[in-house]
Amino acid sequence: MIVEDAQHIFEIHVEDFDQWQKRPKKNNFFEIVYVDQGVGFQCINYHQFEYRSGNIFLLPPLDCHWFNIREKSRFYFIRFTDHYFLNNQDEADYKQWFDRMAYILANYNKVPGDIIGTERERDFIIQTIKSIHQEYLVGDTYSKSIITGGMVSILNILARSIEHQYVEQANESDSRFGEILRFINTNISDTDKLRVPYLSDKFGISPTYFSEYFKKQADMSLGEYIMKSKLKLVETKVLHTDLTLKEIAYQLNFTDSSHLSKSFKSAYGMTIKEFKNSGQGCCAK
Repeated sequence: MIVEDAQHIFEIHVEDFDQWQKRPKKNNFFEIVYVDQGVGFQCINYHQFEYRSGNIFLLPPLDCHWFNIREKSRFYFIRFTDHYFLNNQDEADYKQWFDRMAYILANYNKVPGDIIGTERERDFIIQTIKSIHQEYLVGDTYSKSIITGGMVSILNILARSIEHQYVEQANESDSRFGEILRFINTNISDTDKLRVPYLSDKFGISPTYFSEYFKKQADMSLGEYIMKSKLKLVETKVLHTDLTLKEIAYQLNFTDSSHLSKSFKSAYGMTIKEFKNSGQGCCAK
């Protein structure tokens, strides 16, 4: 299996294909794919999703993908690494951005394929992608800032779309439950806001009933859900950042790196190092 590196921290290309000739590959960069024209199937980690003109996909690093083209297709490929934003933002802004990306990646597998929520959002993203492409070709002193602003807007819309679909799924059984999950996931590092008294008061559920209510809806306890959500973020940060375990533990409010390591091994049956070296989340079969 080929691992393809982005030649630059950020790049955008428009490519036309009658037939996909590249081999399946694993990338070490994020990729947004916009289908400008054509039909066929997008293959991600050996699963196929039908694509057509107007579709927009987010491909996380190390996901394996290629296209089974049925009709001549034109794609816009935007490829970037997390360091693109690190180079364009201060440290605090970068952390906030990557935490949002971690949330996207942790929940993306719940809503695979095209994830755009509304046609208004789709039209905005398409126009933004085309504007980014034009600025990329211009390449003057203003282009970098314009491109960065456009990328931030696109990623925020993707995050909102994923969150919305995830919440809607949770709301199928109870209209409050999706909002509770949204609140937990967006405040996963704030221990005080994840306690039963705070949550029960915020969502109007009796403190004595809240734990039972949550377990009935989630099929797991509140504590188990919070730990599972944190460990999904640990996966993302381990695979896609250079953060140390100590730094990750601090960001997610584990007692220390030892507590994080023990929690991870208990849940996954392997150490964090073994997980990182195993190709989890990639296209290994």
